[in-house]
Amino acid sequence: MSKVTAARYGKDNIRLYKVHRDEATQTHTVIEMTVCVLLEGEIETSYTRADNSVVVATDTMKNTTYIVAKENPVTPPELFASILGSHFIETYKHIHVAHIKVVVHRWTRISVDGKPHPHSFFRDGEEKRIVEADVVEGKGIEIRSGISDLLVLKSTGSAFHGFVRNDFTTLPEVWDRILSTSVEAAWRWQTFSGLDKIRADVAKFDATWTAAREITMKTFAEDDSPSVQNTMYKMSEQILATEPGVQMVDYSLPNKHYFEIDLSWHHGLKNTGKDAEVYAPQSDPNGLIKCTVSR
Repeated sequence: MSKVTAARYGKDNIRLYKVHRDEATQTHTVIEMTVCVLLEGEIETSYTRADNSVVVATDTMKNTTYIVAKENPVTPPELFASILGSHFIETYKHIHVAHIKVVVHRWTRISVDGKPHPHSFFRDGEEKRIVEADVVEGKGIEIRSGISDLLVLKSTGSAFHGFVRNDFTTLPEVWDRILSTSVEAAWRWQTFSGLDKIRADVAKFDATWTAAREITMKTFAEDDSPSVQNTMYKMSEQILATEPGVQMVDYSLPNKHYFEIDLSWHHGLKNTGKDAEVYAPQSDPNGLIKCTVSR
């Protein structure tokens, strides 16, 4: 006999924007995010018996997200995700797990004549702040924070040599190369007992995100990198050292390759090795390096 062994459902791609207006300074602060809500619980009969009496409509989840955003702070996103997830667990007794994912999109304040403008912003790249909160009835709140789509490049200070060579290998060893990647980094927190603990530690979330971002970029820039693997490990151990509440750090770094172009066919024009100045950016295939570092 067949049975449902796992099930979750919800609303994805809920677009949300909130503005805070400081009447005293006439300054606006804005945040834009995309939210995903997935619920688990006693919902098997909706699959096996077409019993919709156990279904919280996904449109209701969308509406709830907007109302919770109106009635509560949306920053830091770890707090908002935890409040939203807890709402579903507390409101619907047959729902026992709420998975909330929040993607925060960048809006940076515009400076005009050297002064920050009170209500104008620009999108300075596709970098995103990511939060995933799993609110589990009776067990607490699991939070994973992160950075996504942070595109970085350095034109020197990277090498790759000493790797396995055999009759399948054509890649030459290099002692100096361009290194570029789109950073995907995340850190998992110790389990929080509930919303009260989240609120008590709320200052840590922004501080750790800022520190992780700075560590990532500083290490990327300054490390005389022998490999992406070694550099990402150095980043991870620094994040763990910065915040005791973080239990695990993971990175996923795709190589964005830039290949030298041999132009010697054109009147002996030198453009390889130490003479290389013009490169061809590559889209694929690309290297992809991942690691998880834990305490």
